[in-house]
Amino acid sequence: MQAVIMAGGFGTRLRPLTTSLPKPMIPMAVKPLMEHTVALLKDHGFNDLITLLYFQPDTIERYFGDGSEFGVKMVYATATEDYGTAGAVKNAAAFLNETFLVISGDILTDFDLSQAVKIHKDRGALATIVLTRVENPLQYGVVITDPDGRITHFLEKPTWGEVISDTVNTGIYILEPEALELIPVGQEFDFSRDLFPRLMEKGRALYGYVATGYWKDVGDLIEYRLAHRDILAGMVKVALPGTLVEGLDKPIWLGEGSHVDFTASLRGGVLIGRYTQVGPNVHITRSIIGDNCVIEEGAVIVGSVLWNNVFVGARAVLKENVVGRGSEIKANARLFEGALISEQCKVGEGSVVKADVKVWPHKVVEDGAVLATSLIWGQKWSRSLFGAYGVTGLANLEISPEFAAKLGACFGATLRMGSIVRTSRDGHQASHMVKRAIISGLLSTGVNVRDFRVAPIPVVRYQMGARGVVGGVHVRKSPFDPELIDIIFFDERGMDISTSREKNIERLFFREDFRRAKVDEIGRIAPPPYGMDFYQDGVLSFIDRDALRRRGFRIVIDYAYGSASIIFPQILGMLGCEVIALNGCMDDSRITKSAEEFRRSLQQLSEIVKSLRADLGIMLDAGAEKIFIVDDTGNLLSDDLALAVVALLVMRTHEPGVIGIPITASSVIEELARDLGFGILRTKTAPRALMEAAHQESVIFVGDGLGGFIFPKFQPVFDGMLATLKLLEMFAVQDLLLHQFISSIPQRFKCREQVPCSWERKGGTMRALIAATADEQVELVDGVKVHLGGDWVILYPDHDRPYFHIIAEANTLARAEANLARYRDILAHCMKTSAEETTS
Repeated sequence: MQAVIMAGGFGTRLRPLTTSLPKPMIPMAVKPLMEHTVALLKDHGFNDLITLLYFQPDTIERYFGDGSEFGVKMVYATATEDYGTAGAVKNAAAFLNETFLVISGDILTDFDLSQAVKIHKDRGALATIVLTRVENPLQYGVVITDPDGRITHFLEKPTWGEVISDTVNTGIYILEPEALELIPVGQEFDFSRDLFPRLMEKGRALYGYVATGYWKDVGDLIEYRLAHRDILAGMVKVALPGTLVEGLDKPIWLGEGSHVDFTASLRGGVLIGRYTQVGPNVHITRSIIGDNCVIEEGAVIVGSVLWNNVFVGARAVLKENVVGRGSEIKANARLFEGALISEQCKVGEGSVVKADVKVWPHKVVEDGAVLATSLIWGQKWSRSLFGAYGVTGLANLEISPEFAAKLGACFGATLRMGSIVRTSRDGHQASHMVKRAIISGLLSTGVNVRDFRVAPIPVVRYQMGARGVVGGVHVRKSPFDPELIDIIFFDERGMDISTSREKNIERLFFREDFRRAKVDEIGRIAPPPYGMDFYQDGVLSFIDRDALRRRGFRIVIDYAYGSASIIFPQILGMLGCEVIALNGCMDDSRITKSAEEFRRSLQQLSEIVKSLRADLGIMLDAGAEKIFIVDDTGNLLSDDLALAVVALLVMRTHEPGVIGIPITASSVIEELARDLGFGILRTKTAPRALMEAAHQESVIFVGDGLGGFIFPKFQPVFDGMLATLKLLEMFAVQDLLLHQFISSIPQRFKCREQVPCSWERKGGTMRALIAATADEQVELVDGVKVHLGGDWVILYPDHDRPYFHIIAEANTLARAEANLARYRDILAHCMKTSAEETTS
């Protein structure tokens, strides 16, 4: 039989255990969690397994291989985007040709799956949801069935006032291939939110089967520890490694090659992995110890889970803890209840880690230290506080008020006493909370604050140095993930702070070494004396207002519920533009858009521009830094085409100068520049690198190829409102419409691909890539760009995720695809070489 294993989740609530490991691969009783799922499927006759991957897919694929070692056949489907649960299964439709089961790779269960399939077939169901009964159903989809098992009500994650049953969706489904026909291709589509309600609506055969047995969604760190407790208590039937030691009151499993000193005490159920050494007078109770661990004399371990290769020093005490792979707990250290130590950490001799504190990967707690707050490194997969968008983390969990106040104090400590810093935020209440905490930290170091409250990012960045301001902080809800908060720091020029400034802040943060102002020197908070009018006056004096008024544009603006709606309408109103505004009020629930919501918004903008015969359509991002362009015929411009069009407009309306673009931008722009006497400056892809380019004297325009445009004479930062006005101004001067410009852009073809690459292999892979392309014409601005006559290919590592990007451009699509395939193979060889070097 066929089964689909959903193994693409990030495991956000299990961080920091899942920062460098996909959730299905976290150890559960020494084995990866997903291995228990594979064993269950095999026991019930599912020997043809399709595994759906997304986050760090190579880790899972490398461990399970073709499945033969586990008695099954395994193939993999890796998604490049998050299409939701049902959309991900649709992505694997080519493998599915019979009744199949869908199961998550990160649950622990011993359900009778054979019985579930039998009942599904006996009922002639199109889809069956495997159900169970729980005490607290709030976190699950609640289901009611009629006496025949047909589902009559389905409610996803209710409140207590909405709870209609304690019978919940386990995330295990049995489906006929015909059900896939109701799932759209390439769109975000969820089983619970979309497919099952649609089946009920259409009266299709959707049934529920209430299974008996054990089931746990290992969703957070508490559930992770409890699942291990249940395993030791025999509440779930799973195959445990090692030999069961007979004659004891509670079961003890001992792995191959392990040694336990005869004076050690093991009580209440203990599992010890392979080649682990337990020293004299050690006391271990209700705990699981991984492979290759060393527990020295007199250590006490109670209710804890130790991963592989953990060292516990003499007389150390661990109570209800999780300790990650390769970590060291030195002699006489004490870990209190709920403390978590991630992988490759060192907890020094005699140190104390207080209850519920989390120490994130690769951190050191010094000898004798007392750690009372979590030692976090913020951004997932990064090894520092800062990522591509400043400091990013889960709102009110990682980016808590305490964290934000400390971060604000660290930023303040890098500035002189009495300095002035601007602060601002978007309209979300989480941003409000975090910004206030940051302000408290700044004031505590003697720094004064000018608070803009809710404001577009370009307004806050504008002419900082001219007003005596030395820096700024903007807090926003992430535009990409509704659970995350971004904290963006600006320097005195309004640009993102430099990498060296980021490192200074990090160093202070982790050392907790920052000044405190005396009571009379604490900073003051006040509104800015000039407000948003200062920016508005600057914009109006920078553009050719008369040209815009004479032209009298009709434009459609989608404000995306962002803060531009509080200032941009007034500016446009002064320029004689007829504006049709969409989503022109702030709504904090709609700041973040999924990929599908973003696509629908652009489609709506396109249709409105076309139906109203408008001259232009613009969608601003929520922070008003970027724009997405629809021409006067209703066609959405791709990012590459938008950059080429705006660059050509600049060249036709400005004196010759230099245009800055990232190394990944199309070579079409060089072609255009050569003909018109302009120079091109290629930069790294990071926003800070593009801003630095904009600050160079000869540069008159910069574009990032992602909707961001900079006109340096106004300010050297991305500004979507100014970019919109400059676009209109240049059209007015040229007396043309946008679609007339598009025909002037030479056609080129681009192919893109992401290739998974673990963090530890990125450096070695880059080294191997440079060696492999040594005989070719290459640029090393960012990654490796190989010039192939008029074509090119670039391979570069992602700054914040474990991936390599490959982009190929050529005069024909076939050639671009061929070049991409060729260099994908070269990259794969380089990654293999890097891996072999690491293991040798």
